Amino acid sequence: MPPNGPERFCPGDKDRSKIAKSLRMKIKHKIEKGNRVGYLFVSPYIIFFLLFTAYPLIFSFVLIFHKWNIIGPMRWVGLDNFITLIHDALFWKSLANTFIFLVIHIPLQIVLALIAAEMLNQKMRLRVFFRGAFFLPVVISGVVVTILWQQFYSTDTGLFNALLTHIGLPRVPWLTSTKAAMPSIALMATWKNMGLYIVLFLAGLQGVPRYLYEAAEIDGAGKLQQFLKITIPAINPTVVLVVIISTIGGFSLFIEPYVMTQGGPLNSTMSCVLYIYKQAFTFYKMGYAAAFGFILAFIILGVVWVQRKVVETEVYT
Repeated sequence: MPPNGPERFCPGDKDRSKIAKSLRMKIKHKIEKGNRVGYLFVSPYIIFFLLFTAYPLIFSFVLIFHKWNIIGPMRWVGLDNFITLIHDALFWKSLANTFIFLVIHIPLQIVLALIAAEMLNQKMRLRVFFRGAFFLPVVISGVVVTILWQQFYSTDTGLFNALLTHIGLPRVPWLTSTKAAMPSIALMATWKNMGLYIVLFLAGLQGVPRYLYEAAEIDGAGKLQQFLKITIPAINPTVVLVVIISTIGGFSLFIEPYVMTQGGPLNSTMSCVLYIYKQAFTFYKMGYAAAFGFILAFIILGVVWVQRKVVETEVYT
């Protein structure tokens, strides 16, 4: 043994570089192996996205410049689909009908859902039961709900007209009147979807700090003042979310008019999506329908942008 103790190994510069290179290679190999596992896990979603989102979107973009009836070959028409669309009276009629639906449906849905959520947020008996009962229509098939309400709206044998005649009022042509058909559909859609927005509002209400209400009570604020000055501003992000989801869902109106009225009477319930469907799968004007679809997407984008600018505010808690 050397006089200064056991000899220690001190690698030189070459040895240190080899060790560092070996470590880098091991780390790189582990990272690449981890990446392969990660790509393997996300591959089902990537395949689904490419097949059912990216490819249809790209194909639709190509389609708007062509005339195609599914069976024959595509024919280039340039911007003719958009020019025809602008001069199509039924295009403007379907847009107007959709906006009428939105004007009725969104405020009614927000007000009713917020009132119901505020009530269900209080301590009451059977609170869990009522929460489930309100949400039940959301999970029922839209076609089933639409057929059920179609029977309610029947002029001769419907439940609503039976109640009206029972109290001495005249029958209402819910689905056969050009003035009553779209409001009737909006009322049914509000009942169908309200449960979802009650849940969203409940989540927002439960996130409001209790000390704000306690401070307001000390200052002498009543329940209505607390609701208007504390609750509404505090749940503004939830209100924005509900407005946006309701708007997108309203522009996507299809099942209700398709099952109930087929767009009638006199096209008074012809929604945008129903008109797109008829142009594509009744008249086989695929390019024309695709052009309307892209225009509708930009309209939705513009309306949602305006809504966010108008409704969204800063929340301080």
